[in-house]
Amino acid sequence: MTREPNGLATTDDAVLGGRLVLRQPRRGHRVGHDAILLAAAIGAASGERAVDLGAGVGAAGLALAARVPGVAVTLVELDPALAALADDNIRRNGFAELLRAVTLDVAAGARAFAAAGLPPGSADRVLMNPPFNDPAKSNPSPDAGRRRAHVSAAGIAPWLRSVGRLLCAGGTITLIWRADDLADLLAAFAPGFGAVTVQPVHPRPGEPAIRVLARATKGSRAPLSLLPGLTLAAADGRPSPEAEAVLRHGASLPLANL
Repeated sequence: MTREPNGLATTDDAVLGGRLVLRQPRRGHRVGHDAILLAAAIGAASGERAVDLGAGVGAAGLALAARVPGVAVTLVELDPALAALADDNIRRNGFAELLRAVTLDVAAGARAFAAAGLPPGSADRVLMNPPFNDPAKSNPSPDAGRRRAHVSAAGIAPWLRSVGRLLCAGGTITLIWRADDLADLLAAFAPGFGAVTVQPVHPRPGEPAIRVLARATKGSRAPLSLLPGLTLAAADGRPSPEAEAVLRHGASLPLANL
């Protein structure tokens, strides 16, 4: 355990089979499978510009950079302490030339984003793991950091407004979301995004999906596509080979290859 200058207790934790080491708060929201699955679903290429909204300590954006050499990623985080950790994680993992972290509210307006070097149309890809629990339908955590990461009364609309402004024409948004709230996500996409492609994520064979990975294209009118699901573990609880390939070895998911 390390004590940061601001008094925050942190730990250093390896992800992607040790390819990344992330400093993160010892308590509160911790990096999990969702961030790594999200990064594996991004279809970015070298030379493109990606923005990770609500980046936390930078897990998803850094995992994307580890898989796609040459992609430039801006990590956007509201909490200054987490943004500072994200900046530290960028440097300690050797990505300072192409990655940066900024402290910014996802719901901020165009002027604030432009001041942070993110003017309209400046991103080819946006990725995000937004808070997807409604406080009226859930039991929010007493921990402020965990609550901020998982619960939002505003829903996804403010996030998608910023996404629509950030993306260039034909740019894509990829996110991870609750499977039981897929209908609301599709409705939120409808005004400005199309070519929505969804991959369910199942905990074990035969069990309902708990998450969905979804990708949509700005301005497209192409119809919805549903991919075969990803199963995280076998019936005996051991990680599935497909999940191991992504979570430990940095493999991409089908969404990244469309």
